[in-house]
Amino acid sequence: MIALALDDVAATHRLAETLAEIAGPGMAILLSGPLGAGKSEFARAFVRAWLADPNAEVPSPTFTLVQPYDAPRGTVWHCDLYRLGDPSEVEELGLGDAFADTVALVEWPDRLGDDLPADRLELTLEICHGSDRRIARLTPHGRWAGRLDAIETGTLPGDRPQHRD
Repeated sequence: MIALALDDVAATHRLAETLAEIAGPGMAILLSGPLGAGKSEFARAFVRAWLADPNAEVPSPTFTLVQPYDAPRGTVWHCDLYRLGDPSEVEELGLGDAFADTVALVEWPDRLGDDLPADRLELTLEICHGSDRRIARLTPHGRWAGRLDAIETGTLPGDRPQHRD
């Protein structure tokens, strides 16, 4: 696991942009953390970086549950599973196919139950109360395991040094 100090929203954006460079179809990022931790902010920055359009409209999929974005590199699905009541509802969304063919950003991945994609990055955002600071904990699985060199070596511009647990 890698822990990063994200001092502000700009640092969250830099992390999302770095991961957008590293990601590829068939890879998922599972975003966990309490309400207000920055999961949607991260997802918006990731999608904008993936699309190479800093002004792209990236609405929250809270009510649609899934919002796809097509780009030359492939499709990104931004999913918000907060409103799901049971893991069986995930199948109706087509997430199994998305995990195979797209980059899937999944907020509230606990709603997936045991159906976690093999090639996933578990990214948990923790709020440091009383500030804009966040702690990001990244746990790679599958193909993500060999792709985090830039983060592990501390090359994210402007971020504090991180540590590996």
